[in-house]
Amino acid sequence: MNTKFLAQFKNEDWIATILGAILVIGVIIFPKFMSNIYVIFASVGILGAIGLRILGSSLKGFAISYTLLFLISLLAQYLSGISFIKTTGFEAVFFSVAIGLLIRNTVGLPKWLEPAVRSEYYIKAGLVLLGTSILFGEIMKAGALGMVQAVIVVISVWYFSYWVAKKFGVDKEMAVMLSSAVSICGVSAAIATCGAIKGDSKKLSFVISIVLVVAVPMMYLMPFLAKLLGLSPEVAGAWLGGTIDTTGAVVASGKFLGDVAEKYSVIIKSSQNVLLGVAAFAISIYWSYRGTNKDIKPSASVLWERFPKFVLGFILASLVFSFMFEPNYAKDLGKVAKGLRETLFSIAFVSIGLETDFKKIFNKDNKNYIYTFLIAQTFNILITLLAAFLLFGNYAYFN
Repeated sequence: MNTKFLAQFKNEDWIATILGAILVIGVIIFPKFMSNIYVIFASVGILGAIGLRILGSSLKGFAISYTLLFLISLLAQYLSGISFIKTTGFEAVFFSVAIGLLIRNTVGLPKWLEPAVRSEYYIKAGLVLLGTSILFGEIMKAGALGMVQAVIVVISVWYFSYWVAKKFGVDKEMAVMLSSAVSICGVSAAIATCGAIKGDSKKLSFVISIVLVVAVPMMYLMPFLAKLLGLSPEVAGAWLGGTIDTTGAVVASGKFLGDVAEKYSVIIKSSQNVLLGVAAFAISIYWSYRGTNKDIKPSASVLWERFPKFVLGFILASLVFSFMFEPNYAKDLGKVAKGLRETLFSIAFVSIGLETDFKKIFNKDNKNYIYTFLIAQTFNILITLLAAFLLFGNYAYFN
């Protein structure tokens, strides 16, 4: 029974959440020690490696791979700090992703570099640490409104996307995966949906690829549009968090607009992520009656299995730092946690670039899939902007 109980924790969601929690504990107990760059490098690397080993990944070559990713992230920070580059507004995020993209789409992703390239893994751990800098009151306020926004957007965008997919003659299985990816939370939603309907792994690979490819330009374009439209940080953050389909790209884009926008983008994204378990459960029920796999037996356990565990870590960290420490001391600890968080995010951004292969996306066999995704994403951008404006604008009823 103990073995069966422990087995449920052997997945990326739990391992990344536990990794983030251990780092938070380290910040609380050894704040001065955890602010050292060498300690950050070692702690993230060692804990990250242990987690991947538990997940069953081979650690052969991990040390070299991780070290190079860390050095690239430092290079990105250095480039963003050059005085004439600072005036352009390009931050380390841009260079982290750009360097990764350059490597992947020129020489490819070398085998020896693969072991440590796990963007979602680092992002989830980093989001637990992000909870240390967000007061619980902010989560309750923005999160409640974020859940309203998430429900409206997810339902409307999912059905619109599914309708468009059928108009383009996309098969039901791909239509469901595409709709979930564009409406809920990108890669995680696609994976959860594929699991719920026992989908084709090749189709899943395409959906993940197009999500990553589209997220990259959106990561830069959306903040630019937010500034052009004169959106407040709260509205802009809610818009980014509700439309960009990968958590890593949401965090990266939020950074372009400042701390407030970053916080709101993550809170809204987390609100949307919470719906993943509910959506996977609903899809599994739908698929058992109207899909192609009639042997699926939906159960309430699917809800818990698909629930993003890092959201629990994020909220718990916020609770601890909001209520267990004096505010000024909590802020000081939050600054230490930020160093660890920025390292995890920076490595994740490099990984996003390394994971994005343009060649796999743009070919004529996939044109209907691409049209479906792009049309649905355009609808998503418009409906989410309206929802964010009404819920988070300065004149909004709830404010």
